[in-house]
Amino acid sequence: MIASFKTEHFFQAWRQSIGASSCLLFLLALGACSSTPDKPVPKALSDFKSQLTVTPAWSSQVGPIGSPLTLNLASGRLAVVNNMGLLSVFNAETGVLAWQLELNSAIAAGVGGDGQRYAVITKANELIAVSEGKEIWRAKLPALSLTAPLVAGGRVFVLTADRTILAFDGASGQNLWRQQRTGDPLVLKQAGILTTFQDNLMVGLSGRMVAMSPTNGVIKWEVAIGSSRGTNEVERLVDLVVGVSRVNNVVCARAFQTAVTCVDAVKGTNLWTRAAQGHVGLSGNESLLFGAESDGKLLAWQRHSGQAAWQTEAFKFRGLTAPSWAEGQLVLGDDLGWLHWIDTSNGQTIARVQVDNSGLAVAPLRIGKNWVTVTKNGLLQAYRAE
Repeated sequence: MIASFKTEHFFQAWRQSIGASSCLLFLLALGACSSTPDKPVPKALSDFKSQLTVTPAWSSQVGPIGSPLTLNLASGRLAVVNNMGLLSVFNAETGVLAWQLELNSAIAAGVGGDGQRYAVITKANELIAVSEGKEIWRAKLPALSLTAPLVAGGRVFVLTADRTILAFDGASGQNLWRQQRTGDPLVLKQAGILTTFQDNLMVGLSGRMVAMSPTNGVIKWEVAIGSSRGTNEVERLVDLVVGVSRVNNVVCARAFQTAVTCVDAVKGTNLWTRAAQGHVGLSGNESLLFGAESDGKLLAWQRHSGQAAWQTEAFKFRGLTAPSWAEGQLVLGDDLGWLHWIDTSNGQTIARVQVDNSGLAVAPLRIGKNWVTVTKNGLLQAYRAE
């Protein structure tokens, strides 16, 4: 099946989130790729008045990283897996390598972990569990998965591309339960939502946020984040993308190229929804929610109401990562390898540094007093901004 997007925003998101070999999943089979127009010229960076001093803290090389691979922070350990299956675990504060394991398998999704046990998913649809540098079990999955496994409560949870949620015993690999949701035939080739809230498993299924029991998969509530639109299957594609912002009981998420929504995760109710043309996740604090559109526009919404607070076009067409807010700082990367610190009151740049020219592979991650990034070339770098 040939899939193509008809709007500029769709083309940008397709290239940036999926890459040069962009494809959509048609249930379990990969559809053929269509051509895309020339990439818009990234906007040149403007001068700014520096308000922070950025210094490197530590670095390491982990090998080429591709989307949708992610960083994992748990119990003081930082884990990353590269494209070809080299799993590396570091002391999160110092960057000292704890252990590495070569899995000898091309990786489709990962890494997830709890600091003791880690899990990745291969392109051969195998779920691999690892502990202290040793593989402990493998399990065959019913379909490709592009979302990092969730390791929590002694279990490993998986979201596959055919919208099946599976739970495995973390020690033995026994499949404990599975639930499947039918939906649109097209699935975005991008990591989806698989996380926890209190005692719930929270999953993005098509355009809905679903709270499930981690014990048996029973659904507790679900809320629409985005709805199908358009006249064909591609234009009607609706999926939630990885990267939610949680403050107290409010969880905010993005539906691919459709909307940003905040929900009450206790009651399972929609608090507000705003139209938004983005494909990367969100971050925020108690008063503001931050997001990047697919054309590089950076926005802030009032968290309680969804009203626009500010926006900036300083990063147009630079291929932004999801923004990250922590400890009073808002940081995001771009596809040209720059890391930007942003004034949360107005969207102005207050510091920047170029990590390398291969581009940031994932959103920056706050660890202690450092911001940790990883580039597509596999440079794992920690910075301190004071």
